[in-house]
Amino acid sequence: MYEIRIHGRGGQGAVMAGGILATAMVHEGHYVVAVPSFGFERRGAPVASFLRMDTREIRQMTNIYRPDCVLCIDPTVGRAVNVFDGMRDNGTWLQTTAKPLAELQVPDQVTTVGLCDAVTHALDIFKRPITNTLMLGAFAKTTGLVSLDSLRAALEDSDFRDAGLKQNLLALERGFNETVVHIIEKKVAA
Repeated sequence: MYEIRIHGRGGQGAVMAGGILATAMVHEGHYVVAVPSFGFERRGAPVASFLRMDTREIRQMTNIYRPDCVLCIDPTVGRAVNVFDGMRDNGTWLQTTAKPLAELQVPDQVTTVGLCDAVTHALDIFKRPITNTLMLGAFAKTTGLVSLDSLRAALEDSDFRDAGLKQNLLALERGFNETVVHIIEKKVAA
């Protein structure tokens, strides 16, 4: 089973991103469970959503405490919560940031990092810093766990329909094309 935790802020579409990603993975024949997290969230407050993917039926419907992948759709959420809490070894981290890898603190358990300046691209496409579909494109490029075609189909099946569909399809493509993937070589103790 592969587990993904999506971090963002209220109003940015972290829960919607989880649903779109789940739909895309189902298009590819996987079993998927998307678990939204609701509570006292308000616009701008840190939020998370959770997604599990497997080749067989999934019965677990809880939050994810040991993710294989952390997807941050907000550049500042890591200052408010520990997005790496419980992350498994050899994990994947996707981050919306304009910073290069050398300026980021990468935890030891992370071996793959996908960086996308999604806020700049979102402002260009939407005129607002809504980064969720950009970061789904980044997820596809960084992990290879879902194709752009399946993400496109999931977007077309989503609530966007006519309103914003064209922009979100553009955002998906740009997120894929503008993401820089880094593989971190871990030093083995002698």
